[in-house]
Amino acid sequence: MTTYTFNTGTPQHTFCRICGIHSFYRPRSHPEQFDVNVRCLDSDAIQHFQILPFDGVNWEENLHLLRDESNLSS
Repeated sequence: MTTYTFNTGTPQHTFCRICGIHSFYRPRSHPEQFDVNVRCLDSDAIQHFQILPFDGVNWEENLHLLRDESNLSS
């Protein structure tokens, strides 16, 4: 695993330096938490999560949706 940071240095993208899979990172939108790529977890783990659509192109305008959702899971 290796970590890539850019811009503000707050987001820390961790990925496999061999295959490139983006397994988890500490996002700029909520740096006190980790985002995990569910597809990196064992077997059918993705079936245990609710997938919600999100406008990533305009993420700054939609940041409140991420924060609202992360509060629900706490």
